[in-house]
Formats: sequence, structure tokens, C-alpha cells
Amino acid sequence: QIAVRACFLGFAFGCGLLLSVGRSAWRHFGWYMCSLSLFHYSEYLVTAINNPRSLSLDSFLLNHSFEYNLAALSSWVEFTLEKLFFPELKQITWLSTVGLLMVIFGDCLRKAAMLTAGSNFNHIVQNEKSDTHTLVTSGVYGWFRHPSYVGWFYWSIGTQVLLCNPICVVGYALASWRFFRERIEEEEITLIHFFGEEYLEYKRKVPSGLPFIKGVKLEL
Repeated sequence: QIAVRACFLGFAFGCGLLLSVGRSAWRHFGWYMCSLSLFHYSEYLVTAINNPRSLSLDSFLLNHSFEYNLAALSSWVEFTLEKLFFPELKQITWLSTVGLLMVIFGDCLRKAAMLTAGSNFNHIVQNEKSDTHTLVTSGVYGWFRHPSYVGWFYWSIGTQVLLCNPICVVGYALASWRFFRERIEEEEITLIHFFGEEYLEYKRKVPSGLPFIKGVKLEL
């Protein structure tokens, strides 16, 4: 099953690459296909390097949630419909380039966060502290408390800027913001339980990294 998923992502990346290098009207969608397949494949790869004990089929994040799959489908539908009725909207190369840069920045930041955290990183919020669990505050964690979420946030919005999908840009921004606000609050309750005053001090010094999200309001 792992090989099937990896081959599927490789095939999608190859198709995207073929669309990208040509002068087809679908060139920007090719950029998107490459970005999407590379994101999911690298999620599994970095998890395998960092934390092989937590590795599973879910590490590809292909079945992240129903909402995630629905959002992806919505972006494909919007792109196709707008390409049919407003083809000039899909030919704004400078805007797609901005989106591609957002995608690259977001994915690089997320992977840097995963690599910096090492075995402390897990796709699932942990409710029990393991013996090797430490509070990571160096590297990109010195910039933001939640760099992996910051990266994913801008990556997701960037994919829609890349596709020149105005409706999904707004929808992704709102949905992602709400998801990460709730996820950060849930995670920070656990981190305060694990590390107490050490995490509260870190929280006071370093921002969450996401706009208008301060994290859980809780003091010891």
C-alpha cells in the first residue's frame, strides 16, 4: 500500500512536470500538481527519517480529513470552471509565480520544522509525554512557536494563488485559519501540561507565527 501511494504521487508529479514545461494553458495547473504531490510524498519521507516509530500510511496525509479532500476537490472544480468561462483569469503568470513562491516557502518552512523537531514531531497531537520528548526552541522554533503550521497555512493559500482561484483563496484562508487556531489551542494545553513554566516562558517570548492567533489563554 505504501508503494502504491508513492507510485501514485510520483505519477502525479510526472504529469504535472509535463504540463509545466510545455506552453499549454494548463501549465500553472502543472505547477500545482507538482507542488501537491511533492508535499504529500515529503511528509512521509521526512517522517520516515525523523520519527520512524510513528510512520504509517497516514503519514502521507492523503486521507487527512473529509474537509481536506473536499477543499482540494473544490479548488479543481473552481479552476476548471473559471478556465472554461474566464480563461484570461488563469493566464496571470506573475500571480501564479507569487503563489508558487508561497508554496515553496511554506513547504520548506514546514519541513525545516519537522527536521528541527526530530523525533518530537508527530502528525497527531500527543496526550502523553514520552521519555525522549523535549521542548524544541531552536532553529525555526526560535522564530515561531508553530512553524510547521505556519508553513502549512501559507502553503495551502499559496496553492490557490498559484491556480488564480479567487474564491478558494478566501475559502482556504478562512478554513485554514480556523483549523490552526483550534489545533494550536489544543496542542498548547498539552505542551503546558508537559513542560509547565518552561513552555509558558517560551510562549511569552515567541509568537505563534499565524495572524491573530495567540494560542491558548492559560496560566499556571
